[in-house]
Amino acid sequence: MSVPEDEERLLPLAQRWPRASKFLLSGCAATVAELVYSGGRMVTYEHLREVVFGKTEDKHYPLCVSPFIIRKSVIGGMMAGVVGQFLANPTDLVKVQMQMEGKRKLEGKPLRFRGVHHAFAKILAEGGVRGLWAGWVPNIQRAALVNMGDLTTYDTVKHYLVLNTPLEDNIMTHGLSSFCSGLVASILGTPADVIKSRIMNQPRDKQGRGLLYKSSTDCLIQAVQGEGFMSLYKGFLPSWLRMTPWSLVFWLTYEKIREMSGVSPF
Repeated sequence: MSVPEDEERLLPLAQRWPRASKFLLSGCAATVAELVYSGGRMVTYEHLREVVFGKTEDKHYPLCVSPFIIRKSVIGGMMAGVVGQFLANPTDLVKVQMQMEGKRKLEGKPLRFRGVHHAFAKILAEGGVRGLWAGWVPNIQRAALVNMGDLTTYDTVKHYLVLNTPLEDNIMTHGLSSFCSGLVASILGTPADVIKSRIMNQPRDKQGRGLLYKSSTDCLIQAVQGEGFMSLYKGFLPSWLRMTPWSLVFWLTYEKIREMSGVSPF
C-alpha cells in the first residue's frame, strides 16, 4: 500500500530511503569517529612535542633529526595514538556496528539499529558506559603502533628533508614525507591488524570469552610459533595500498589547512 506524498515526508529517513539512509548513517558514524580520533591524536602529539618535550631554538621546526629527539617523537607518536583511539573508541565501536548492519541484512538477519543515535543508546543500555569502550585494549595497541609509524615518520622525514636538502616546506616535501609515513605505518600496523582480527573473529563461549586466544600476547605467540613470523604480515599489500593514499590526503590537507589558517607548518 502506497503512502501519500504528504505523509511520506513525515516518515523517518530510514523508512523513506532505507538503503541510502543506512549508507549515510554508516558514513556519518565513520566521519565522526575519524574526527575524534584524528583530532585527539594531533592535539596530543603537538602538545607533547612542543610543550612537554620542549622546542629547540628554531621555533619554525621544533624537531631536528637526532637519536634523542627521534626517541621523543616515537614516544609522542605512541602516546598520541593511545589518547586519540581511547577518545574515539565509542564512535569507532558504533562505526563498526553500523557497518555490520549491511552484512546482517544480506544474511537475512534482523537489523539491530535504526541509526547512529539508536546504536549509541542500545550499546549504553546493554553494557553501560564501559560497553562503549569494549575492545579498547587491542584498538589502542594498534593505534600506538600505527601512529608511531605515521606521526613520527612524517615529522622526522619532513624536517630532515627541509634541514638537510634543497627541498623547502612545500607540497613536494609533504608528499614525500606522507609516502614514507604511510609505508612505515603499514609495516608497524599490519601485525596489530592481524592479531586484532583473529581475536575479534574467534569463537566464544556463552560468557563471551574467546576459545582460541586468552589475550593479544597469547594470539601473537600462537601465530608466530604455529605459522611463522611472516604470518603477521598477511594482508600487508592491501593495508599499504589503503594506508598510503589516506596518509597522502590527510597530510596534504592538514598542512594546507594550517597554511590557510595562518598557523606554522607541522
